[in-house]
Amino acid sequence: MPVRRALLSVTDKSGIEPFGRALVALGYELVSTGGTLAALERASLPVVPVSQVTGFPEMMDGRVKTLHPAIFGGILARRSNPGDLAELEARGLGLFDVVVVNLYAFERAAGDPKLTEADVLEQIDIGGPSLVRASAKNWPHVFIVTRPEDYGRVADALASPGDAAALRRELAGAAFGHTARYDAAIAAWFHGQEGLAVAGRRTGELRSGENPHQRGALYRTGPGYADAAVHQGKALSYNNWLDLSSAYDLCMELGGDAPAVVIVKHGNPCGAARGGDLVSAWQRALATDPVSAFGGVVAVSATLDAPIARQLTELFLEVVIAPEVTPEALEILSAKKNLRVLTLPRATWAASEGELQLRSVRGAVLGQGWDLGRVALADCRVVTRRHPTAAELADLQFAWDTAKHVKSNAIVFARESATLAVGAGQMSRIDSVALCRLKARSPLAGAAAASDAFFPFRDGLDAIAEAGATAIVQPGGSVRDEEVIAAADERGIAMVFTGTRHFRH
Repeated sequence: MPVRRALLSVTDKSGIEPFGRALVALGYELVSTGGTLAALERASLPVVPVSQVTGFPEMMDGRVKTLHPAIFGGILARRSNPGDLAELEARGLGLFDVVVVNLYAFERAAGDPKLTEADVLEQIDIGGPSLVRASAKNWPHVFIVTRPEDYGRVADALASPGDAAALRRELAGAAFGHTARYDAAIAAWFHGQEGLAVAGRRTGELRSGENPHQRGALYRTGPGYADAAVHQGKALSYNNWLDLSSAYDLCMELGGDAPAVVIVKHGNPCGAARGGDLVSAWQRALATDPVSAFGGVVAVSATLDAPIARQLTELFLEVVIAPEVTPEALEILSAKKNLRVLTLPRATWAASEGELQLRSVRGAVLGQGWDLGRVALADCRVVTRRHPTAAELADLQFAWDTAKHVKSNAIVFARESATLAVGAGQMSRIDSVALCRLKARSPLAGAAAASDAFFPFRDGLDAIAEAGATAIVQPGGSVRDEEVIAAADERGIAMVFTGTRHFRH
């Protein structure tokens, strides 16, 4: 029997030692490079350096180590082609049956502000993608393993006498996805948003798409929500992911100075508030619209502890997401066995300037930069005779930050760091104001109001004033701005122009 060989060269070394041990137990000779070689040797596993196979030492600080016919000939040889096998034998080269490779951590390096361009360039893997692609091309004969979570399945398949062609083909598809996403990240770094190729790694099925008859899947394109830890609950659906991201994005933006809680239903916040602690923030957010909160998604900006967990279990919720959760809180939440509980640290959540927001239409993908700008209203232009008081300015800031995360046309009323009413997704701003008045459970008199875009006519401002608002923030920019400003002055309302619009479709 020919010697069975496995080539192992990984950046993510999780699980590599037990997998290497399983390969050795199955009679495989291990061949490795650099840090992977050292890790296997520390585990007292017999391992052959790649340089011993190629007859050449690693060159240029490791830039060249696996790019050699002794490696690629052994990977690409077709076992069903006698000519390939004869040529290998004539040159004294052996086959590789298993190749285990994942690539340099380029995305992490590109996102590290402390690294220079030269440092980032060194994290562009050359030999790794070549090994992955060669092995995937020859999938009828070679196992290519790029994901540590596949180690167990591969070890079981190698130990079984059955045909593993289906698994090898699946792994080959995952491998090409791995290199495609890697190259897309490099293209993004070189060219910014204009040059980004779209690629993602399918991480699993969703419970459903938007409706039960639609299938759904999650594709990881980079750091972010796909990194969230799921602690309990049934599988997440397409709608769950959209709602939890909407809730957490707003919550992280609101929660810089004090604990914040956001409740989202069908993509829009139905309650948002800050408080002295999470419990008070939750109670104030819930008071905005307790009917719509039923079956909603909740995000909290601080550690989810036992007191807030007890409050959350009093209402039927679909998802809860927080930066972290205490063991005691998890035990309390486990009483709701279907409730999904996720954690995502703030550092992982933060989006980068060069990251694209993607949406699809039939036959095409749309891309734009994320709306990361936060406007400080203290630096904005007051356009009315009356200036907002300090309390009104704080309320305007809260309303404006919230309106950014509400579907257009958006109108938000707020007071004392809590929403009073949210008018979302209407075809006119007057309708959004009417919705706020219909749903408000507290008086809107004396509140601050935010509009995500300018008022094309004065009637929108008049409607907000009649609802009780004493201060308004809007982008400005309408050809009728002077008419709207005059209307505000007539009513004694303070108005701030931001110069920034926050449409959300």
